[in-house]
Amino acid sequence: MREIVIISGKGGTGKTSLCAAFAALAKNAVLCDLDVDVPDLHIVLDPKDGESNLFLGGNKAVVQKDDCVGCGQCAELCRFDAVVMQDGTASISHLNCEGCGVCVALCPAKAIDFPEAKCGDWYIGETRFGPFLHAVLVPGQENSGKLVTLLKREARELAKKTGRSTILCDGSPGIGCPVISSLSGATLAVAVVEPSLSGRHDFDRVAKVCSHFRVPIGVIINKANINPEETARIMTYCEEEGHTVLGTVPFTTDITAATIKGKAVTETDSELARTLSSIWDKIDALADLKARERLQLRGFGL
Repeated sequence: MREIVIISGKGGTGKTSLCAAFAALAKNAVLCDLDVDVPDLHIVLDPKDGESNLFLGGNKAVVQKDDCVGCGQCAELCRFDAVVMQDGTASISHLNCEGCGVCVALCPAKAIDFPEAKCGDWYIGETRFGPFLHAVLVPGQENSGKLVTLLKREARELAKKTGRSTILCDGSPGIGCPVISSLSGATLAVAVVEPSLSGRHDFDRVAKVCSHFRVPIGVIINKANINPEETARIMTYCEEEGHTVLGTVPFTTDITAATIKGKAVTETDSELARTLSSIWDKIDALADLKARERLQLRGFGL
């Protein structure tokens, strides 16, 4: 089984648009949106007959009013200003509560419970391209990577159950915990880079994350024609670092026009669709190569 994760060092590079385009080209794949902070792959994929599931990702303090003696110790201890004393009784703001548990442990009256809290919902649905998993965090909840890990685990189980050979994931932008969770166990990371100074800098950071976790990386330079000089610098950087350049994508309005119609650009008859089809063939071949290399390393016990 192959896991291909589309990533980017920053937001706005076109990562999700290209992932949707590749979803239309991938055969026998499970699709997964791991950008749980701002999921939007479903806009194009339009999943049907979805199954909804609750995600409990942490704990929140809850004051039992009848047991509270109003000593105010919890308010003094809380470093997140989540506890407020009202009419001699403690009250906790769930938006401010970080779930550290200090108030629970040190309340002299044992008046604070610490139940699991709902942090979001995750879904499994069917699309015209295959089964699709995605999730939505409750506003204000942190994205530690636990929900991403859950989605990947469920995607793997679904792929095994349905006999699918590929998991195609839209990862989170940046280099934080959700990205690290997205890359866990990945066969190949595909970095979508924009030709700008910030784009090159952030790509350098995410490439180093991939290198640290031994995840091979392929590179697509999106909107390459808006800054040819920066595109050339990124190409040179990739050559120096040994990263495979899968192709360049020009800036056009084709993706916008397709998205307005609820389609991936590769569902249209356009030059961009043909360019992306060629790039997908390279991704497919590189993922196969890296999967075989991984099996060989396992055979040697590495």
